[in-house]
Amino acid sequence: METTIATGAPKKAGAARTNPEDRLGLLDAALEYIEDRHWDVVLGTSVLREDGAWSCSCGDKRCAMIGAHPAMRDWQKKISGQPSKAHEWWSDHPQGSIILPTGRAFDVLECSEEAGLLALARLERSGANPGPVAATPTRRLYFFILPNSRTKVAKALATLGWGRTALDLNCRSTGDYVIAPPSRMGTRGQVQWVRGPADSARWLPDPEEVLAPLAYACGLHRHR
Repeated sequence: METTIATGAPKKAGAARTNPEDRLGLLDAALEYIEDRHWDVVLGTSVLREDGAWSCSCGDKRCAMIGAHPAMRDWQKKISGQPSKAHEWWSDHPQGSIILPTGRAFDVLECSEEAGLLALARLERSGANPGPVAATPTRRLYFFILPNSRTKVAKALATLGWGRTALDLNCRSTGDYVIAPPSRMGTRGQVQWVRGPADSARWLPDPEEVLAPLAYACGLHRHR
């Protein structure tokens, strides 16, 4: 399987860092998502390490999504595709994660890392276009597909014979979000690109192009 893993958004050749204070590359990545991919973004929370303990900048000591959720309660009203807003957010919060709203420029099929890598290998061997794929430190894979696909996914799974089977395969669409590379997620590390949204993976696939191997792989790993 010919896959590469990179921690952030792909950089242009010779691109300089936008802000010397952007040590984690989050502002640069957010700007690239906006300017090169035409994706909207939202500021996320940060992972904090104090007195040997990990916590989320949201202030909830019991937060189950440390550094992996929007920083604002009304985040759906704050979604922006403006570079100036990215500069404002990540200049003030340089460790804030990058949140990508789904159901706008793309939807995301989420599955386990084990099943996703098996499906990805089958897709690449067949010469199909899997599109961009990201991996989280919680061992989940995100397959980026065309937007507004939730209904199509349900119908396609039924056609493939998986309609009544409980699969670990979720479609994130309108009203949801994913956390983008190179954001830190919890205590385990950063979200990374398996197949970054560069030229070779720029075009998003229709869900029907990736669902058959994904559903098969998820079904195969259901009881493992």
